[in-house]
Amino acid sequence: MKIPLPDQYLTPEDLVILFRLPSVETVYQWRRKGVGPRSFRVGRYVRFDPEVVRVWVESQMEEAA
Repeated sequence: MKIPLPDQYLTPEDLVILFRLPSVETVYQWRRKGVGPRSFRVGRYVRFDPEVVRVWVESQMEEAA
């Protein structure tokens, strides 16, 4: 199952909207704990590659099955 994601790099705020998370702090906690999708920095900004997010979501779905 393909998860529709934009072609541009995603921000932490984008993940909050996509996954209906309570706050952007959840995304930053995932980063600190190493449990969320892999991210990278552009200067002081955190970004996520949509393909990495897609693979991460698929792995989460497989683990839940």
